Amino acid sequence: MADGSQHPAAVDQKIWQIIVIAFIAIAFTAVWLTAYEKLNIIIWMNDFVADNRWTIPAGVLLFSFLVGLCEKYLNAPNVITGGFAESMQGEGSHGDYKLFPGTLLSSFFSLFSGASVGPEGPLAFLVSEISAWIRRKLKVNRDSALGFDVAALASAYNGIIGSPLFTAVFATEFNVGKKDGLKFLAWNLIAGIIGFLFFYFVGLKSFANFLSFPAIKEITGIEVAYAIVLGVLGAFVAIMMGLAMKGIGAVMERTFKDRVMTRIMAAAVIIAIVCYLIPDLMFSGETQIHSIIGGAAQIGIVMLLLMAVLKASLLALSFKSGYLGGPIFPTMFTCTMIGLALSLAFPGTPTGILVLCLMVAVITLALGVPLTAILLVTVVGTADPNMIVLLVVSSAVALILGILLREIRAKRAGNGNINTKSEVETSV
Repeated sequence: MADGSQHPAAVDQKIWQIIVIAFIAIAFTAVWLTAYEKLNIIIWMNDFVADNRWTIPAGVLLFSFLVGLCEKYLNAPNVITGGFAESMQGEGSHGDYKLFPGTLLSSFFSLFSGASVGPEGPLAFLVSEISAWIRRKLKVNRDSALGFDVAALASAYNGIIGSPLFTAVFATEFNVGKKDGLKFLAWNLIAGIIGFLFFYFVGLKSFANFLSFPAIKEITGIEVAYAIVLGVLGAFVAIMMGLAMKGIGAVMERTFKDRVMTRIMAAAVIIAIVCYLIPDLMFSGETQIHSIIGGAAQIGIVMLLLMAVLKASLLALSFKSGYLGGPIFPTMFTCTMIGLALSLAFPGTPTGILVLCLMVAVITLALGVPLTAILLVTVVGTADPNMIVLLVVSSAVALILGILLREIRAKRAGNGNINTKSEVETSV
């Protein structure tokens, strides 16, 4: 009888705690994102920078140097030892709220540096550290810590993505079968809708409808065939991005080891040179992508593909040299460049199919979360019902290829051919 009388109170307390962290997380997200956007405009979007191209490499080197200082002296986290998924979960800091000052400064400096990293990564680290501090103050049960932290991320991510379901799907795919999964999902939904509605009612800009393409009027066998081919191509692109991440990571580790400043400044020189030659490759790519879509014909197939390769390479270099950021927008940029190149090569094919189907396949295999990839591309790409069908096809094809690849690697490793295990690897 005593147990039964205590249980509802415990549940009420947990819901109250979730509501508190949801509002704190989304309020911080709004302030941080607004500050980043305003400061970025002041620093980079001015006449002096536009009239003096030398400011590009100068700015890259300056802010990269500051990132290195944050990592060396403030123990700012990074994603050097992780991949795409880890950067979205904020795992590098392990929720240590004492690292918050370094994380905050490194987040701004990394985003201002011109490195190919997106804002969603730093936000995961910052919100996780805030959540850890709030957990301590509210004396949240240790068994509930994971659900509490993910609820905080749900509020933040659902706000900036512009979907009330994004993090619920994302967290569920990562935590299938874990203890208390259903309870954590409920908390996730509560916090997520708070974050979404906060952005909606306050009128803050989210990334919903970021890429808008004409609706697909009907599905034919040709469109399905396109989706299948793009699923295969997307799997290949994801594998290449994973190999780039792994290869550059190995080179950086072997060359620089624990020399933080040397490592990041070496990367900064490369980033500065590339961005000076092709300014459209600065930052995560979300501000440049629309002008490129409008002028794709003038840019040409070769240049579009070159930009895709360079962007993916810069993303890997940025991750493995110590910049703090996320992979989603650089990946979207890469996929858009390839899709635009394909649209010029095959002018009769709807550009939306080429871009979005490729994008969902790459994100599916890179993150290992097909439902999240479909939902993300649907929200960001304003997909209509017919397009969603094609997205599911591309995602399924990429996922099947990924599963087959892992089985082949496992069999080869089991036969003693261990060296081939790491030759083809994504950042899942």
